[in-house]
Amino acid sequence: MRLLLLFVFCTVLVKANPVQAQTRLQTYTAPKGALLNDDFTVKVRIPGQKWQDLPEYLVKVDEVVNAKHTVKDASMASFDFSGKVEVMVTYNKGAIETARIRPLSYGIQHQVDKNNLTFTLDQPRNLSVEVNGDIFHNLHLFANPMLEFVPKKNDPNVIFFGPGIHEFKDQKFNVPSGKTVYISGDAVLRGQLLIHDARDVKVIGRGMVEHTVKMGVHIANSQNVLVEGIFLTQCATGGSDNVTLRNIKSISYYGWGDGLNVFASNNVLMDGVFCRNSDDCTTVYATRKGFVGGSKNITMQNSSLWADVAHPIFIGIHGNSVNPDVIENLNYVNIDILDHKEAQIDYQGCLAINGGDNNLIRNVRFEDIRIENFRQGQLVNIRIFYNPKYCTAPGKGIENLLFKNISYTGNNATLSIIAGYNEERKIKKIVFENLKINGEIIHDKMNGKPAWYKTSDMAGLFVGEHVEEVSFINTENRNTENLLK
Repeated sequence: MRLLLLFVFCTVLVKANPVQAQTRLQTYTAPKGALLNDDFTVKVRIPGQKWQDLPEYLVKVDEVVNAKHTVKDASMASFDFSGKVEVMVTYNKGAIETARIRPLSYGIQHQVDKNNLTFTLDQPRNLSVEVNGDIFHNLHLFANPMLEFVPKKNDPNVIFFGPGIHEFKDQKFNVPSGKTVYISGDAVLRGQLLIHDARDVKVIGRGMVEHTVKMGVHIANSQNVLVEGIFLTQCATGGSDNVTLRNIKSISYYGWGDGLNVFASNNVLMDGVFCRNSDDCTTVYATRKGFVGGSKNITMQNSSLWADVAHPIFIGIHGNSVNPDVIENLNYVNIDILDHKEAQIDYQGCLAINGGDNNLIRNVRFEDIRIENFRQGQLVNIRIFYNPKYCTAPGKGIENLLFKNISYTGNNATLSIIAGYNEERKIKKIVFENLKINGEIIHDKMNGKPAWYKTSDMAGLFVGEHVEEVSFINTENRNTENLLK
């Protein structure tokens, strides 16, 4: 009888505390000789348990002032968890007057006590913790999901980088076909990982390719590739098929520091990535850099983008003007854009499609994208153009674009642009569904729009020549309206 009562009591406890039963936390130590930054001290714990210290790594970011690039020292820390954890960030340079945790859409509440900031997380997040308005010496905090699979070190198909700093001859390591590369959370690589002419390759873990290495991972002419969970500066994909980039963190600080380039590739998924870059965060091009052909079936989702220079999202400028390419079936879904800073008007646009080199660009969807108050640039830049600096011909056409549930909160956006090239090179069929600017939906039947205005005028959007079928619709309350009829 006593055993039965004990079993019932324990069962009730487990059912009453499901979160506590599932909570797990994994932290890592920095290897000797790793590059660190002491601006912050970061600790994490399961509620009620002991605080665990995290290493605070040095990363570098790019600030542009009056066309001059200045490299700044920022911080990065990471850990893995499930369930719920508490985080304490100590600012070691003085008192915390103001603080924010971004993306703002996450709504993470925090408490400040002198130079300590605390908050709780109940799901994995890639965050920027900013103190006293400083976005260039901030803390990039990557709270990862638990790593459920760690390959065996002695598996002949596994290349295992355990704790420590790993340097390669000529600063390059070629990954053969059929291999899984594991980079543990306390491992630092000082050299590129090259996935060239390979297939069935995985690069997984919680470690990093150090920020000193430009183009940390490079994928070329390969199939069936997964890169997951690691930190790096850049990861380009060219001439490849069936590539997944999941929960990778890209931070760059030098010229031409694009984050996630796609060249002449098909079936590429970027899921849960964080990009803060000194050039375009993510691009899709056709023929470029020796890779030949169009690009199709490209998806980025559940991600955060921060462009210290150029575009958060950029599509279409490069191709083959002699044998024209097609870029098609692109999806950008559930994305937070944290910043956009570009003084050159030709290279502005959080969501930018610039058709060049006789490219035909079609079937592009932007959905559930939240744009914060960026520093300088445009919301949208859709153009067919001839840019002789980068192109040998104007683009052929752009058609079938959907902008659904796009929101912008801020006051720094300048005039957005949609413009074709001539009667043979047009932009056709663009739908803005529930475009929300500072809380107001811009649509063709909106209140307060003078009858003689274009709806685009209300959005600060110039629709130029050789553009056809642009509509602004409001479907946010359609279901409610139908119920009331």
